[in-house]
Amino acid sequence: MTNILLCGANGKMGHVIESMISQRADLSIIAGIDRNTVPYSRFPIYDSLEAFHGKADVVMDFSNPALLEDLLAYCIRTGTPLVAATTGYTPEQVQAIQDASRQVAIFFTFNLSLGINLLMELAQRAAAVLGDAFDVEILEKHHRQKLDAPSGTALMLADAVNQASGERYQYQYDRHSRRQARPGNEIGIHSVRGGTIVGEHEVIFAGRDEVLTLSHSAASKEVFAAGAVSAAAFLAGRPAGLYRMKELLEGDTAK
Repeated sequence: MTNILLCGANGKMGHVIESMISQRADLSIIAGIDRNTVPYSRFPIYDSLEAFHGKADVVMDFSNPALLEDLLAYCIRTGTPLVAATTGYTPEQVQAIQDASRQVAIFFTFNLSLGINLLMELAQRAAAVLGDAFDVEILEKHHRQKLDAPSGTALMLADAVNQASGERYQYQYDRHSRRQARPGNEIGIHSVRGGTIVGEHEVIFAGRDEVLTLSHSAASKEVFAAGAVSAAAFLAGRPAGLYRMKELLEGDTAK
């Protein structure tokens, strides 16, 4: 049995996570962390990490990027692996996650959806085949409450294409102030915010007289929750290191 400490337990994703884990025999939430400490399941909810005195096998975080520093310190101090599933991290925070992974096991990706990670691999393959004969544009759409733009997933997709293309691209986020032809060495990244869109991503390869579009659409937050739950089961007992969806998809069982 893998015992989980769930940060952000009373948020929307926290409730989805609890519902999924309650249907599994190999995972159990032993406590939650949230400013709202009203319980809704069998586990207690504390208002801070310091208030929790138990021992978990894995910490799952669906809280807020502002809590990352305290969360990493707690995981390093207690030797508890972390599934970092919160969105909106700054480049400095991503570096902090990478640094902390030298001391404790951390599972981190900008998107926990299986489909998105397959999209990333397909985009890399397309970039390698099509080369510089095709311009690359990325379009992402999310609900009106999402704070960061572009999404971490859009940047993850851009990085994947860029790596497959020999790091030759620059990222262009806005063109309204530019009056010039589109250069070939850039990836355009565009954001839409509105309504209750869960998450949509398109990678567009535009060539001479033909366009290839790779896309993914999430119908509910459950696709991300399912990935996080699988990551928690995967991460328990792992040695220090930074783990990503690739290891999970490849079925790495070494612990």
